[in-house]
Amino acid sequence: MKLGKKDFLSIRDFSRDELRTILDLAIRQKPLAKSFRLPHSHPGRVLGCIFHKPSLRTRISFEIAIRQLGGSSLYITDREIGIGSREDPKDVGAVLSRYVDAIMIRTFDQRMVQTLAANASIPVINGLTDLLHPCQIMGDIMTVIEHRGSIDGAKVVFIGDGNNVARSWLNAAARFPFTFILTSPEGYQIDESYIEEVLTDGDPDYRWIEDPREAVRDADIVYADVWASMGQETEKEIRLRAFKEYQVNERLMALASPGAFFMHCLPAHRGEEVTDVVLDGSHSIVYDEAENRLHIQRAIISLLVPGETES
Repeated sequence: MKLGKKDFLSIRDFSRDELRTILDLAIRQKPLAKSFRLPHSHPGRVLGCIFHKPSLRTRISFEIAIRQLGGSSLYITDREIGIGSREDPKDVGAVLSRYVDAIMIRTFDQRMVQTLAANASIPVINGLTDLLHPCQIMGDIMTVIEHRGSIDGAKVVFIGDGNNVARSWLNAAARFPFTFILTSPEGYQIDESYIEEVLTDGDPDYRWIEDPREAVRDADIVYADVWASMGQETEKEIRLRAFKEYQVNERLMALASPGAFFMHCLPAHRGEEVTDVVLDGSHSIVYDEAENRLHIQRAIISLLVPGETES
């Protein structure tokens, strides 16, 4: 089965059934990959990986994903191609379409990714932008399914600002039946304009609650992210003061459901948004979450890029 879209740029681009198709394939492929029994369905296929931001999970998981399918990858830095400066994204999309079978890009500007995809004849996958982080949330949902049985009916509480991860969780809530709550200081919510955009094609069960203690009460998933993301380093001291009451510690986790899980997209700033006791504790599933980036991205590649019998 193939997806209804050429590219994977945002969770909102897909129906619930299509997203479940990705999740189901990732879950089926995972034990095969871990036991070295996954068929090489994409031999000779090449994934071009463009990076404007440093990466641990994104780079390694995508490179391993295409190799597990029998293909290979190219690591392409901005210094080499100068996309958006030396080279117009339109030209990069057109040229790379003649060389590789798919593109993954991890960059700042969502519009650049959309322009690249619009001018490429091959699939483009959003590995992260300042606006969205869709592969992360798909891997997160896979992890919730593994540990909880389903995302349906869950109460997911995100502690942090309305960043790319929070927006992608909101997008997921517009497709799946779970409650999504963002808790942050006043002024750090998801932009109202973005919420209105999501409401045009979905009806997420979403709320913003300023008090983190009220927000996490009876939560099934407590999710944290760094208080100052890449590109916000100059705001770090201001954000440290603003979020000082939002640290996920044992006291805060105690207010969640007894079987609640702690999640974090990583990298974590230990001692800031989360304590060591929580990050390394029995509630934490952050390393399962990190591993599942590999499995969900391999499924996305499998469904977007024509395989050996489809070309």
